[in-house]
Amino acid sequence: MVKEEGSEQELLQKIRCGDIKAMKELYNNYSGYLTAVCSRYIDSNDDVRDILQESFIKIYNNINKFEYRGNGALKAWMTRITVNESLKQLKSNEQLELIKPTWDLPDVIEDDDPDFDDMPSSVILDMIRSLPQGYRTVFNLYVFEEKSHKEIASILRIAESSSASQFHRAKGILVRKIREYKSIQR
Repeated sequence: MVKEEGSEQELLQKIRCGDIKAMKELYNNYSGYLTAVCSRYIDSNDDVRDILQESFIKIYNNINKFEYRGNGALKAWMTRITVNESLKQLKSNEQLELIKPTWDLPDVIEDDDPDFDDMPSSVILDMIRSLPQGYRTVFNLYVFEEKSHKEIASILRIAESSSASQFHRAKGILVRKIREYKSIQR
């Protein structure tokens, strides 16, 4: 991955001048990370590939509008585009369905935070991906994208209380899944 600030800026300048090799380098540097970001929201590998492609098209088409603000800014900008493309896909296919409480999801959710210590990241990702789509989307936006419930409500066009409820239910499910996993591992 591009680590030095100067080389990242050089890469951006080359892309802005239409350098195909620089575009390929950007893709190679960030496609794995952006695939993982997209996979947090989208189940189908085919859809993930399509969204990643759409995201890179949007990145290349809008690279001239990007303002470099230091190391990490480019990655954050590309992440935001990928998240937005993922959410657009969920909304357009009506896959983003917020779940109402059912008998197996109690209204009182434990206040414990999920204890991910000593767990492989692949297991954690699988647990998050197994959440119902609405819970997973709110959880990802809150935890990984660091959005407030107010921001999530605006993005998803839901009530702020619905965002908080979806998050707490997701967290409760994860706490139970982690406890089950750790009890089996002992």
